Amino acid sequence: MTAPATRAVRRRVTVRGTVQGVGFRPFVHRLATDLALGGFVSNTAGGVLIEVEGPPDGVADFCDRLAKEPPPLATVTGVGFEDLPATGAGDAFGIRSTDHSPGSTLLPPDTATCPDCLRELGDPADRRYRHPFVTCTHCGPRFTIATGMPYDRAVTTMTGFPMCAECAREYGDPLDRRFHAQPVACPGCGPRLRLVPASGSGVRPARDAEALASARALLAAGRIVAVKGLGGYHLACDATDARAVEALRTRKARGGKPFAVMCADLDDVRRIAELSTSARAALTGSRRPIVLLRRRPEANGLAPGVCPGSPHLGVMLPYTPVHTLLFGLPGDPPGPRMLVMTSGNRSGEPIVTDDDEALTRLAGLADAWLAHDRPIASPCDDSLLRVRPDGTEQVLRRSRGYVPRPLRLPVPVRPALAVGGDLKNALCLGEGDQAWFGPHIGDMGDLATLEAARRADTHLRGLTGVSPELIAADRHPGYHSTRWAARLAGRAPVLVQHHHAHIASAMAEHGLDGTTPVIGVAFDGTGYGDDGTVWGGEILLAGYSGFRRYAHLSPAPLPGGDAGVANPCRLALARLWAAGLPWDADLPCVSACVPDELAVLERQLARGLACAATSSMGRLFDAVSSLVGVCHRAGYEAQAALELEAAAATAWGADTSAYAFAGGLDPAPVLSALVADLRRGTPAAVLAARFHHAVARAVAEICRRARQDTGLATVALSGGVFANALLEEECAQLLAEDGFAVLRHGEVPPNDGGLALGQLVVAAHLRQEE
Repeated sequence: MTAPATRAVRRRVTVRGTVQGVGFRPFVHRLATDLALGGFVSNTAGGVLIEVEGPPDGVADFCDRLAKEPPPLATVTGVGFEDLPATGAGDAFGIRSTDHSPGSTLLPPDTATCPDCLRELGDPADRRYRHPFVTCTHCGPRFTIATGMPYDRAVTTMTGFPMCAECAREYGDPLDRRFHAQPVACPGCGPRLRLVPASGSGVRPARDAEALASARALLAAGRIVAVKGLGGYHLACDATDARAVEALRTRKARGGKPFAVMCADLDDVRRIAELSTSARAALTGSRRPIVLLRRRPEANGLAPGVCPGSPHLGVMLPYTPVHTLLFGLPGDPPGPRMLVMTSGNRSGEPIVTDDDEALTRLAGLADAWLAHDRPIASPCDDSLLRVRPDGTEQVLRRSRGYVPRPLRLPVPVRPALAVGGDLKNALCLGEGDQAWFGPHIGDMGDLATLEAARRADTHLRGLTGVSPELIAADRHPGYHSTRWAARLAGRAPVLVQHHHAHIASAMAEHGLDGTTPVIGVAFDGTGYGDDGTVWGGEILLAGYSGFRRYAHLSPAPLPGGDAGVANPCRLALARLWAAGLPWDADLPCVSACVPDELAVLERQLARGLACAATSSMGRLFDAVSSLVGVCHRAGYEAQAALELEAAAATAWGADTSAYAFAGGLDPAPVLSALVADLRRGTPAAVLAARFHHAVARAVAEICRRARQDTGLATVALSGGVFANALLEEECAQLLAEDGFAVLRHGEVPPNDGGLALGQLVVAAHLRQEE
């Protein structure tokens, strides 16, 4: 007897997330075809709409695999199902045109060249052999070429490159991996490279393959080349050439700040740095950030000037076809295998993206420009992260590869813009349950950076469709970002205390709804306090609606304000003065100052002239760095603290003893013990390690006391000081061993690059309560 035919079912599926411009419709088409299902798929204003029909088992399998096996660049944030009457449409499945009705979709970030495109790039038989702009739906630029939404070629910077017949065929074929890949092009119809030599350099201009060969030859000869990438220009030189590295450092006036290095492949990375499995995954993933790795002592040929005074090295791998070709394909003349790749700008300025501007702003820095004619719609610096021992990642700069991917908010917010702070600035837009960070902007110290922030705001609004109803900013009255926010709002913005925003940022990243406060440990360099002093060593009891300052580092004078930060020796002397300890001539911080400097500083402290009080933990790290003889003058932000951490790392396993703070966070006994150990001849590395242990144990002790007083058992660690791997790891370990739930930053930076997220959720919460 013949079994009865299975009755067909039909189901409507709506998919939300980053599902456009990533090959999602071809993926759905292939999945439905493989399962012999009928129906259609279409882009809509809110994501992707699918209607699928066939046997119940097949439809169920389709729905199950839809979210589990998406294309590489897709991020599915929600799937909805609705049963419909079957139509008897059979097993024909089609791709319908995009619905352009109003709404908002999610744009994927820029991603590294995929393996298929790399294979074509190196295949002499392929029509895209050596094509510097090879891309497909699985890789390449998105955010940095998009000028509007919905995402289509007409609203990208590829609009000026009409497709040839073969590219148009690929673009229109649902079964081709270049179906609706907006940057698709080939050597015949796409962007072109050109080499522009500096005036008087004796170098010939060149185009295309010759431009790449000339750039490689210049780098091998020790020259500096400005290379146009996805989100702006890099300044590049041979990382093994000490003279070239020193020339770049001098021209850019970079001081001793470490450079990032791009290696040709993983074998080259292993020559200069220790590489764990987790770090390898971070390096080779589609985001291709700069990853902080522990430098090998021998560093096999790396110029000493690449990262002086640092045990870590920022490393990345090629992420565009131009980078791959710059290192060379088999048979090419040899060139450097490791390149310094630093942002194409003068120190303190935003990254350069415009070609004409590059020729003027980078004049005197570069010997040649390797440029191309595809415009950059938005600047986007390289992202930076470190990998913890447990394999989790801590993003320190969230930009290329992440932006504009949204973060899910634990509480709904009305349309809002948060402008962050003045250092490591990044904006954040929010609406409903989503927040979008803009790319890293940098330090808001001049008109060029403020203009970059204005453009970033405009671009992000255009891509997200968010029209802010409120604007949030830092409470510091002198911040450029705060004044800019007031101009944007046309009235006073919602002002959020700096360290409250840090803790709220960690809470939001971890999905806390704010109904129960946390014990917030906010350690950083500076933040405007509610009492008008400089805060930065704060233990807060905080939720989104407010906070209470439970404890803080004992304050000390900050002589000269920001100018004093560049002189850790003065900070050390101010800390000794506040602790009632003498300035004996045998102390390194005393001997680092000339007599006149000591006399002026003594009068300044005695009279309280230009000496703001600060409870900053970052400044205490700077002071201890000088006190133990590690760093007395800082050439870049956090140099003294970074070098103190580097010293501590060398003694970390050998010495686990710690000094003790008084009354929770009074450092006077710690300073006194450091002075005593100095006079016993204790090495600086051991002193540095003991200080780190002391801070971590003081944090654990204060959190225990706060738990006894309040019953709270969740601790959030935030602020730039927690970019210190040793301190963050020990604090987290001690707290976890004591039964606390510990919130550590992951994708949202702990420094001021993550500040805007906290401002956003706090401001939205405060306005809801009004």
